[in-house]
Amino acid sequence: MVLQSCKRVLEAEGHTVSLAVNASEALDIMSRRTPDLALVDVVMPQYNGTYLVGEIRDRWPDLPVLLMSGYPTPETVEGGMKAGATHFLAKPFTPDELMEAVQKALEKPE
Repeated sequence: MVLQSCKRVLEAEGHTVSLAVNASEALDIMSRRTPDLALVDVVMPQYNGTYLVGEIRDRWPDLPVLLMSGYPTPETVEGGMKAGATHFLAKPFTPDELMEAVQKALEKPE
């Protein structure tokens, strides 16, 4: 499962990770403790990732959002970016590619 793989990689690099299986659970977790970054899959139960990105952007406008998808079509990428994703990561990806994307997403603009 991609969630568990991402969690293992991120925790191995010293990050604290909270997992959510759908948009409602993610928003609930985030309302209790705002993360430094949201890693969102486009395909998820209940609502899609683009919906979640929009909700995150409305509630936490400055939070970096890394959107990932196994279907990186121009429409998917464009839709995610229009919703407010700050970065896009195509699946499958290696642990190094994940960490590079996370580092870029966490960089503060000067």
